[in-house]
Amino acid sequence: MSGERTPTAGCSHHTVDYLRLAVTDRCNLRCVYCMPSEGVPFKDHDEILSYEDMAFFVATAVEVGISKVRLTGGEPLVRKGVPDLVRLIAATPGVNDISLTTNGLLLASFADALVDAGLSRVNVSLDSLDSERFRTLTRGGSVEQVLDGIHSALERGLHPVKVNAVLMPETLGELEAFVALTRERPIHVRFIEWMPLGSCGPQTAERPVTKDEAMSALRLVGEFVPVASPGGWGPARYFRVPGHVGTVGFISSVSDHFCDECNRLRLTADGRLKNCLFSDDEVDVRPAVRARDREGTLAAIRASLGRKTFDKLVLPGRSTRGMSQIGG
Repeated sequence: MSGERTPTAGCSHHTVDYLRLAVTDRCNLRCVYCMPSEGVPFKDHDEILSYEDMAFFVATAVEVGISKVRLTGGEPLVRKGVPDLVRLIAATPGVNDISLTTNGLLLASFADALVDAGLSRVNVSLDSLDSERFRTLTRGGSVEQVLDGIHSALERGLHPVKVNAVLMPETLGELEAFVALTRERPIHVRFIEWMPLGSCGPQTAERPVTKDEAMSALRLVGEFVPVASPGGWGPARYFRVPGHVGTVGFISSVSDHFCDECNRLRLTADGRLKNCLFSDDEVDVRPAVRARDREGTLAAIRASLGRKTFDKLVLPGRSTRGMSQIGG
């Protein structure tokens, strides 16, 4: 490897430097907006990329500008040995940040190993702070276990620690409680508009809740002062309630899409490269990666980048894969 990066193919005035890498398509929850109650068909073990495959892909992708990697799922921590993958990627020349998105159920058990392996920061999905409602929305999850995971992440010095809450009608009354999480600890809550992928969605919603509705519901909390991002590469717009340590962010992925700011590619656990979350356009890199074919892998990455568009949102519903199968 020469160490010199080639321009981002097909994206002369855009920087695509962020890879979302799905470690697995499996999950230990069945959230109502993400999976049907019966789950989804999982890939066989031999269809899923090995950690060595993933590390090879990342090292190759660095050559076309990728410098930031986020591990996603499914739930990444249900796959054995995730800290080993973190260590491989963190040691890759050209990668300057590695993060993890998790539902938090296993985070307390893995926090030490993940930090020791080189994890920079973590996002935790948490859609309700009410125990019963959380159990219903996730079909069996424990909010107490997730909060323990968040505490462990803070204790181990991961920064920033972000909490992702999907906006749903049944949780609008909890928004103030989420904001309260930012009062005394450096927790950064992001309220996210539900994105219509696959066949699942908010079960009681005639339509998704928007960012503007959420901000209106929070008008009694107090003043929201715009602030810079606490760190990261996503599209959230951040605010701070005066006197609070953490921040509140809003991701308006549907009502005010940010295609022109997109800086990411996604690699599914079965080796398909996606340049848009909402599109079924995929490039199969698994054969080249498994053959350790650097030029073939680069060609596949450039082909995907060359078809990436930045000026419009692909019509919702185009993607036949659900969120858990793509990696978010």
